[in-house]
Amino acid sequence: MRFLSVNGDNSRDMQQPCAHGTETPSPWVVRWARAIRAGGRVLDVACGAGRHLRHLGALGYSVVGVDRDEQALAALAGLPGAELRVADIEGGPWPFAPGEFDGVVVTNYLHRPLFPHLVAALRPGGVLIYETFARGNERYGRPSNPDFLLDPAELLRRVEPLSVVGFEQGPVTSPKQALIQRICAVRSEGGSSGAGVIALE
Repeated sequence: MRFLSVNGDNSRDMQQPCAHGTETPSPWVVRWARAIRAGGRVLDVACGAGRHLRHLGALGYSVVGVDRDEQALAALAGLPGAELRVADIEGGPWPFAPGEFDGVVVTNYLHRPLFPHLVAALRPGGVLIYETFARGNERYGRPSNPDFLLDPAELLRRVEPLSVVGFEQGPVTSPKQALIQRICAVRSEGGSSGAGVIALE
């Protein structure tokens, strides 16, 4: 499968160290992080060991991490400037108000009912950076449950009405073989008028 590029238990199954590591941030997050307003407030959803909290904090962002794993968050208690929230975002209420964040980051995690909350969490100009596994990943290992695998181009639909500035789907070989899908999308400054997508070949 070629990459398509565009410009213009769930979490435990998906957050394995062999999938993306616990210390090195995702190259997709690194690539798009500076699209977030300088000094802005950024939410890391299902933040786990905090690799993206650390990276975003080092870039000068005000970081908020949410995870249901109290032990994992306790290990991050000394992270300077980080706000940590223990919450079961699948079984309980979404713990944040609309328009709280300049950026939202999600990696190796999929719970489809959260997408409206993720989109609503963004302020005008806010950036959603999302990367996780896609259908076909079952041939490489976990996750293999279709509930936790994105359908082809699903992220493009799920982030509406944000404007898509980057999208890729296809196989990767590092840090391990996997089939992934990833997107960067922005809430327009003057409200949203529908997803804007420009395909590149």
